[in-house]
Amino acid sequence: MKMTIRVIEVFLGLIFLGAGLNGYVVLFGFEPFAPTSPAAMEFLGDGYLLAMEKGVEIIAGILLIIRRFVPLALVVLAGLIVNILAFHIFVDSELLLLAIVITIFEAILTWHYRENFKGLLESKPKQ
Repeated sequence: MKMTIRVIEVFLGLIFLGAGLNGYVVLFGFEPFAPTSPAAMEFLGDGYLLAMEKGVEIIAGILLIIRRFVPLALVVLAGLIVNILAFHIFVDSELLLLAIVITIFEAILTWHYRENFKGLLESKPKQ
């Protein structure tokens, strides 16, 4: 089981690292090296929103690959993954399969690290 979790961490990390770097390639005016959604690129534009989202993807991807602050990376990616999935369901279904795969990987890793999230779900936090 530990090997499966590690493979999923690395695979999810590589997906987000690659997507983040691909976004910066587009931001700098070059042709993307991986498939992108034209609708998503139109939505994100070529300004701060693209740079900020892709920066988060790069950092979170690296954290997953090097296995540091994995629960933090999962929390940060959760919002992005929900938006990616919703975007590909409702706007552009071309990369929907990839969106479903990253959602499943996020869910598996979140379940695996569920003990780390218990403090986030306390109604009365400790002081």
